[in-house]
Amino acid sequence: MIKYVIFDFDGTLADSTDVFVSAWNSLAKKYNFKEMQYEDLDTLKKLSIKERSKLLNFPMYKLPFIMPQLYKLFKQSLHEIRLIDGVREMLDQLEKRGYKIAVISSNSKENILQFFEDNQIDTISTVLCSSRIHGKDRLINQFLKEHKLETSEVIYVGDEQRDIVACHKTGVKIIWVGWGYDAAEVIKSVEPDYKVYSPDEILRVI
Repeated sequence: MIKYVIFDFDGTLADSTDVFVSAWNSLAKKYNFKEMQYEDLDTLKKLSIKERSKLLNFPMYKLPFIMPQLYKLFKQSLHEIRLIDGVREMLDQLEKRGYKIAVISSNSKENILQFFEDNQIDTISTVLCSSRIHGKDRLINQFLKEHKLETSEVIYVGDEQRDIVACHKTGVKIIWVGWGYDAAEVIKSVEPDYKVYSPDEILRVI
């Protein structure tokens, strides 16, 4: 029986694409990476993280150095980030039905908590974050241990291939959402347990 629903943040609950592109392009100018163009976003969504990094002239080993700067720029533009349409209603319904809600993200905890406060969202009980882009499986295992939960008592909702990989490593089932950062082409090799294309479908799955 599911007790907790764990969500990714960027691309799953919040539409932060514009802010991400703006923040990336600021750093691209500073460090000589390739800037993102809005007309290229659909193409980028169909590429893996490694393929994107190659296209954007960004060495993956620089991630630990770049991510804190990226999310610092995020903080300056939090007011521009919007909830995905239907997410507020979906979260309210989950709470009414007795589920506890958590967030596990690679964005900063400070950014996420501030966003929830600004948008008057009080349905989230726990927020766990890591700057490691591939470290979500550790956070999920940490969450399970701290809350004394079995894998069958939680389900994760995310939009990226790395979310699916992390869940497969932990044994937690995952709902992939089709409105986020990774297109369906990217996740073919790591099939999620469920695929949805609107927030109300998440309610039906759970």
